[in-house]
Amino acid sequence: MPDDTLTESGPASAAPYDALLLLSFGGPEGPEEVVPFLENVTRGRGIPKERLVEVGRHYFLFDGVSPINAQNRELLAALRADFAAHGLELPVHWGNRNWAPYLVDTLREMAQAGHRRIAVLATSAYAGYSGCRQYRENLADALATLAAEGLPELTVDKLRHFYNHPGFVEPMIEATLRALAELPAELRDGAELAFTTHSIPTAMAESSGAPDDPARGTPGGAYVAQHLVTAGLIADAVAKATGVAERDWRLVYQSRSGAPHIPWLEPDICDHLAERREQGAAAVVMVPIGFVSDHMEVKYDLDTEAVAKAAELGLPVTRAATVGADPRFTAAVRELLLERAATERGLAPRRCALGALGASHDVCAVDCCPNPRAPRSAAAEA
Repeated sequence: MPDDTLTESGPASAAPYDALLLLSFGGPEGPEEVVPFLENVTRGRGIPKERLVEVGRHYFLFDGVSPINAQNRELLAALRADFAAHGLELPVHWGNRNWAPYLVDTLREMAQAGHRRIAVLATSAYAGYSGCRQYRENLADALATLAAEGLPELTVDKLRHFYNHPGFVEPMIEATLRALAELPAELRDGAELAFTTHSIPTAMAESSGAPDDPARGTPGGAYVAQHLVTAGLIADAVAKATGVAERDWRLVYQSRSGAPHIPWLEPDICDHLAERREQGAAAVVMVPIGFVSDHMEVKYDLDTEAVAKAAELGLPVTRAATVGADPRFTAAVRELLLERAATERGLAPRRCALGALGASHDVCAVDCCPNPRAPRSAAAEA
């Protein structure tokens, strides 16, 4: 097949897609919304309301407002501006899994506006049930609702995982270097890197990825393997930029929320800080590679809890920023969209990816990242 370099003369083409959907988690925007939001997140798990009030305490520290919606509005505006600047006439919409604007409402508006073939960017860079399949299950639920309402059929295609795309990795490298520079000069060369991501049950991690993905057979499956690729790319670039070749780094976890008797990925960031302090670490830079924006799990679990733990230990720490609406990331989204569109037109576009695992698959297998509770229908799969 011919190679489509995505630099054809004339305006860029996103055909066959007629819209892009930014699909995210959602979050409360006031104290009265915290418990209803958490009820949405935990629906079907039988968690009592008093427990949700306890869990929601960290939201109340921020007046009940999660930063995620404001950050998604910023990313939405940045994507629209990037598309317009590059002659890409494609509407960009935004919907959430767990709070307004709800996914089903956004898809209804898109259907009523005449959209029929929609590319979807989920704000999660990695394989895994919570970061990929659950979004696709929510898409299937929303599409079923619209079909029951008699609306025209929509086709949705989820863009591939972007954990190793240069537009995601390069901003994280610069953010890590900036965070390192915030430390006192005498501590920088000895500072370690702690790459953080959301902890998930070990069984869920091991089953992450496509069945034919070699990474699925490794400890932690594709979820851990992909994070290790991202962390390694950043660590190598930081070593080159600083001239410190032997800087220690480790992938660690945060935001565990499950039952104590179920094994989850470890170590937790706070336990890791305690261990490194005991081992004589000079300082630690926390790098939240598992998150696209500085939302609540970054602002509370890292900037509040982990920073407080480090202060208790007497361990200097800083925290790197997430990619947010960095222009390189918005450009990466455009490239991923055009790449997938070219593939759907029967071309063979160049697929940007760094590291040993290469570019992720476009279409998820039926048993990719299986639901840990019970099988459910999912959209955007083979």
